[in-house]
Amino acid sequence: MNSKNDYKRILTVQDISCVGQCSLTVALPILSACGVETGVIPSAVLSTHTAGFKGYTFRDLTSDMPAILEHWIREGIKFDGMYTGYLGSETQVDYCIEIAEKTLGEGALLVVDPAMADNGVLYKGFDSDFVQAMKKLVAKADIVLPNLTEACFLTGNDYRETYDIGYIRKVCADLIALGAKKVVLTGVGFEEGFTGVFVSDKTNEYYYKHEKLPGGCHGTGDVYASAFSGALMRGKTVEEAAKIAADYTVLCIKNTAGDASHWYGVKFEPVLGKLIAML
Repeated sequence: MNSKNDYKRILTVQDISCVGQCSLTVALPILSACGVETGVIPSAVLSTHTAGFKGYTFRDLTSDMPAILEHWIREGIKFDGMYTGYLGSETQVDYCIEIAEKTLGEGALLVVDPAMADNGVLYKGFDSDFVQAMKKLVAKADIVLPNLTEACFLTGNDYRETYDIGYIRKVCADLIALGAKKVVLTGVGFEEGFTGVFVSDKTNEYYYKHEKLPGGCHGTGDVYASAFSGALMRGKTVEEAAKIAADYTVLCIKNTAGDASHWYGVKFEPVLGKLIAML
């Protein structure tokens, strides 16, 4: 049981894809399993996620965000942490900056997952204006959780599929120069068959290597960011949280491997107990 002082409240802002195991349908159960009270602001509602499903519905909830914030201000609601995921527009990014400024309590942590790109390209619907808006949110972050593609768009570095540690150090240093206090760069691999997480701030660095599984799974970035944020709220260091989230994400992928019918996400729920044990 968590004591009163250990029981933290986190806010996460991202969309609800009603089916597809990503965004809020991943973040809410994982954060709750970590023993953290979780508040949410849904940025949009989709019938499914957009990777592989056709004819999905979409409702933009941007206009609801200021009213939610004003109500919370009147009620004096504060959070011990805030974790942002997929945001659909520059306006939503700006709202998140305001929400963080007005609802985070003393000592609270802002974790930013700049979910906007992968494999060297921006997601559909995003452009350079969105990247510029995301830079403003990253500048406020205590921890930023990009993949290498996102980090390169944010810093102006050329995206590379092969690199050395000097390149990774420069990308991280450039993110810190934007204003982020600490960088957790995911999907960093220096040798065949392995990938990992590179953690850096102005004075220290840490690298956790783990096996690289074949193929890719939708939603694993959300699984990672949610497990990381939950572990952080439970008092783990950034390095400990980075390792726990990586180990849990690998478990989720392994738990899904071999089931061709489950192409749209990872089976994270059956191994939530193992995440709880890691904490």
